Amino acid sequence: MRSSVIVFPGSNCDRDIAMALEKLQFKNQMVWHKETKLPKSDLIVIPGGFSYGDYLRSGAIAGKSLIINEVIKSANSGCLILGICNGFQILTETGLLKGTLLRNKNLKFINKDIYINVMNNKTNFSNKYKKNQVLKINIAHNEGNYFTDSKHLDELKKENLIVFKYCDEKGNINENSNPNGSLENIAGILNKKKNILGMMPHPERMVEEIISNKDGVNLFSSLLN
Repeated sequence: MRSSVIVFPGSNCDRDIAMALEKLQFKNQMVWHKETKLPKSDLIVIPGGFSYGDYLRSGAIAGKSLIINEVIKSANSGCLILGICNGFQILTETGLLKGTLLRNKNLKFINKDIYINVMNNKTNFSNKYKKNQVLKINIAHNEGNYFTDSKHLDELKKENLIVFKYCDEKGNINENSNPNGSLENIAGILNKKKNILGMMPHPERMVEEIISNKDGVNLFSSLLN
């Protein structure tokens, strides 16, 4: 499976995601943001980091980069797109995903391992997980507080577009297990066509037992599946 990772000034998780993809035998290429053509790709990843130093809004400048036009074209033609952390923010800035990522509720940067519940395991990104499986995944963000309007929230629920929600170790989804104030504990969503996933947690950091755990591996296995 062929993958492309988009690299912006300030990206700091691009090599992490490349390592995870290559570990799972993806044929991966790194694509600089000033490029105007994408390699032939089955998957495009917009990685985490602080593109352009998060000036203006997180992802706002990156959302206007030259390569983004090609990402949008690929997304509209059905290519799988994965946006992680800053990548999720960029996807909302481009309009490929609805909603926005606001400042964390406590107005502080959060970097810690949290738990997420797999709400939908019938997607290209989650089919190797069990429904309601609890994953321990790292988050590291200042603007991870997902918000959208009530009409879109209803759409997310009715069409089963919420893939991950923040939870506690036992899978309970409540205010106490919500690290950033995200609307209804939302940690990851799909677009209507279900070929684009935006998520704040970092699955690429959870692929090696020796440094963390392997809870992120099955996201990449799902894509191969």
